[in-house]
Amino acid sequence: MTTSDLDHLLARSRAAAAPWGSLTFGERERQLRRWATELVRSRTAVIATVCEETGKPRADAELELLVGLEHLRWTARHAGQTLRGRRVFPGILAAEHQARVERRPVGVVGVIGPWNYPVLTPLGVLAGALAAGNAAVFKPSEYTTQTGRAMVEAFARANPGSADVLRLLPGGAEAGEALCRGGVDKLAFTGSTRTGRAVMAACADTLTPVVLECGGNDALLVAEDADIGAAARAAAWGAFSNAGQTCAGVERIYVARAVGEEFLAALTAELEPVRAGHHYGRLTTPRQEEVVRVHVEDATANGGRFLIGGPESFRGAGLVDPVVLADVPEDRPAVREETFGPVVVVRLVRDLDEAVARANAVPQALGAAVFSRSAGAAVAGRLRAGMVSVNGMLTFAGVPGLPFGGNGASGFGRVHGREGLMEFTSAQAVTVRRADLTGSGLTRLRSPWWKPLVLRALIRLRHG
Repeated sequence: MTTSDLDHLLARSRAAAAPWGSLTFGERERQLRRWATELVRSRTAVIATVCEETGKPRADAELELLVGLEHLRWTARHAGQTLRGRRVFPGILAAEHQARVERRPVGVVGVIGPWNYPVLTPLGVLAGALAAGNAAVFKPSEYTTQTGRAMVEAFARANPGSADVLRLLPGGAEAGEALCRGGVDKLAFTGSTRTGRAVMAACADTLTPVVLECGGNDALLVAEDADIGAAARAAAWGAFSNAGQTCAGVERIYVARAVGEEFLAALTAELEPVRAGHHYGRLTTPRQEEVVRVHVEDATANGGRFLIGGPESFRGAGLVDPVVLADVPEDRPAVREETFGPVVVVRLVRDLDEAVARANAVPQALGAAVFSRSAGAAVAGRLRAGMVSVNGMLTFAGVPGLPFGGNGASGFGRVHGREGLMEFTSAQAVTVRRADLTGSGLTRLRSPWWKPLVLRALIRLRHG
């Protein structure tokens, strides 16, 4: 699109935002439910497009659509309860007033989506923005443009009278930058930490607030009292599903030394038959394959060793069989940075205290998992991560009522759940005078004689 095209698109979105925001929550819920129905009707084409653009197996694309629809359904249903106005006790200084907090739509929300989950991730964000009463402009990744187009067109077919409420902005980095600078009222971005910094810098020029869900470098902690079989299965799925291209998937595993051999044997048995192209798909972009290769080569050149896989794991055309590394120094990119591929680093540790310290030692703080029969919940409270699964893997992503997001270099703000709905509104404080008990004596420029006496008494009696 040209700059003129984008200006026209944003103008239409802004014109659509006012009538959409004036609808009741129930009216918006019905339109969002019709969108979900249309996505189900067109699911065969949508799933085929996801598989073609990302390289996922069909079952993975179907699971992604299902989880996305669950988030859409929950958000549409709970927006009214979450965002309705609430009364606030006015306090002694404003006792003659009624006080309320109202949640107002921000206007037009720009959404920049990722290529790794091109349905689930933007659908959860768009659901929150639309259910809260905003219009949205969606820029999908340039690698998954047709998936984004299918989602937007499904909304238009389901709600032809509201088609301008959700518009598509195709393009790459230049389109994303133009959207950041184009005058949207809020921008939600999902992607790498590096790109997230660029998005934040572009939005700073216009003071556009942002929600950033950036990269993760998530740890799995395995305690001495863990269910080792369950932990190994979770590690395999968390590290290698979607070819490891999951922001909250497993990149690092810290295992109590007392159960280290047992865990590694269970993980090896779990991964021995797994092959790229069958159990999971290809790496979506050529650049990502190069990142994975560089991280593995650097790790092995600096003392790391292969527990599973090796150089032969790189089979070409984006297909990389599972790679499990051990003895990688903690300062190497395979540990410090997000590899975002079918590679996981394992380290044996003394106990959970050491595991927590190492898990928290990286800049990213998105997700984490803990396997322990007795200490899981307590350990979760000590992790910097924005989301933690105890004796499970990525389960927080499948609970529509839970917020999704991270801390540190993994970004800030939340999508999904009540917090995700609140992100796309602004708080408006409202007071309404119900009586005039003092003749406005406390707020008159020409004060009555008794005002100083009352103020001194209140200060002394209430705060002295």
